[in-house]
Amino acid sequence: MAGVVLELVERAVGRITMHARARAADAVCPHCGSASGRVHGRYLRRLSDAAISGAKVVIELLVRRFRCLNAACAAVTFVEQVAGLTSPHARFTPQLRGMLTSIAVALAGRPGSRLSLALGVPVAKDTLLRLLRALPEEPVEQVRVLGVDDFALRKGDSHSTILVDLERRRPIDVLPGREAEPLAA
Repeated sequence: MAGVVLELVERAVGRITMHARARAADAVCPHCGSASGRVHGRYLRRLSDAAISGAKVVIELLVRRFRCLNAACAAVTFVEQVAGLTSPHARFTPQLRGMLTSIAVALAGRPGSRLSLALGVPVAKDTLLRLLRALPEEPVEQVRVLGVDDFALRKGDSHSTILVDLERRRPIDVLPGREAEPLAA
């Protein structure tokens, strides 16, 4: 929050709203890196943050759209970003995004949604699943103990084979069919 000026804090039942604006006079274009102080417009961004004592926290941040002064830059305008608080198109602060990602890893969909509601940060199950899918996959290292199993995608219709690293308890791959030929490759 060092990059913003907190102008007003409102408290309503179950909700805390912080009104803020960026502290810097100018911003740097993310495309070409040139600084600009020429403001094109302003708009209000609403960012959800971690709950305080069970109350939902919303940061209403007044951000400015700047004109890029570099004629060779592909971007005509750009929006200022506050380091540690905003990122393009984000609706959560980095702290809340990290908390929700941890919930998604532990519980995923509906159970994670119920836990986040109890923590004062209501979020949909699909949002948690989207955060889970956005995590980078861990590289597959050398497998010492391989588990192989086949299963039916639909009863009696189509089958697949799953390969699992039994030591790390992580799936490695899902192969079509249940014959041994794909395993030999």
